[in-house]
Amino acid sequence: MNKQLRKAVIAGNWKMNKTPSQTTALVEEMKPLVKDAGCDVVICVPYVDLQAALAATKGSNIKVGAENCHWEKSGAYTGEISTEMLTELGVEYVVIGHSERRTYFGETDVTVQKRVRAALDAGLTVILCVGETLEQREQGITFEVVGLQTKVALGGVSKEELSRVIIAYEPVWAIGTGRTATAEQANEVNHYIRTVIAGLYDSAAADAFVVQYGGSMNAKNAAELLAQPDVDGGLIGGASLKAADFAEIVKAASK
Repeated sequence: MNKQLRKAVIAGNWKMNKTPSQTTALVEEMKPLVKDAGCDVVICVPYVDLQAALAATKGSNIKVGAENCHWEKSGAYTGEISTEMLTELGVEYVVIGHSERRTYFGETDVTVQKRVRAALDAGLTVILCVGETLEQREQGITFEVVGLQTKVALGGVSKEELSRVIIAYEPVWAIGTGRTATAEQANEVNHYIRTVIAGLYDSAAADAFVVQYGGSMNAKNAAELLAQPDVDGGLIGGASLKAADFAEIVKAASK
């Protein structure tokens, strides 16, 4: 990461893990370990855990995010959550377009764009996930896939609004599999995403834009990944559920 141009962001994506009481306990364990972080620290938790997370993080440097949001403000969308519901609670971040949403729940580039638009309109900061499958990587179309996902998702997003968007490059083949892109592979795609941002906006916007890596970053490989010039933090899955491991990644990003 280039600290002269941008500040690293380490965000935990808890997925479908932890009850409210377990959330309180984990946050209390995390707080003293990350209180001196030299990077932004975010935890994105299940809907039922949001209030517990917000209460436990109050007064700390840990920000809270949701794992998804709907594009409509209200309506007949059983099981969905609106941006207004999130912002009234005090949520500041939201993950959109995670590969698990795309794979298991029918998320498309178009619906991702609609959710991004709704989140920005509500004042939320978006962590936008993009990434290719193993088949797509082997076909040599990683850049085409990631570029298309990025361009569609940012449709209608102004340069001013871009400051509230973070992109997390998550190669689908490296999420929850234990496989990780090499530091060089991660940096190559992150750099390409930055060139896409430069093409859509300008070089100044691209230089200031935060691009995380999110494919199985953990306490052991974080330092190597974060040493790459275009890796500006991480969207952390399993390792974010262990306070010590998460803190180690925050420490690596703070150097």
